[in-house]
Amino acid sequence: MPNSITPKLKEFASRLLAFEAASAKAAHIEDSAAFRVCEKLRYPLCKLAGTQGFRSLLTRANALAGAQVPWLRALQITADGSFAGFETLQPRPDRKALDLGETVLIAHVLELLVTFIGPALTLVLLRDIWPETDDLNL
Repeated sequence: MPNSITPKLKEFASRLLAFEAASAKAAHIEDSAAFRVCEKLRYPLCKLAGTQGFRSLLTRANALAGAQVPWLRALQITADGSFAGFETLQPRPDRKALDLGETVLIAHVLELLVTFIGPALTLVLLRDIWPETDDLNL
């Protein structure tokens, strides 16, 4: 499967992950930045597309990302749209593999949002959650 993620989407995904990593470090949280990004997207996307729509979006993003980053295939998306299986991954991905997987996953989430609701609405949604992204465009 060819890599359909544009450099802009990768940059945006990296920035969102950096914001979440910085806020987690300050709060002494040690879970995945990608999972926190998805969690912050849950409410507005469930409001827009329903819980099943949100779950479908994450399932598709994870399938696309898993084609590029194999450890992501072991994750499951639960009925409420959260991720499961990360704690039991064997072998555990190293930091480099984890960072790549998170970036690819979030970039595919963004790619799907742009496809389904368009770049303008996607930016509004993201900037409502992360005002620090006002200098980025899709």
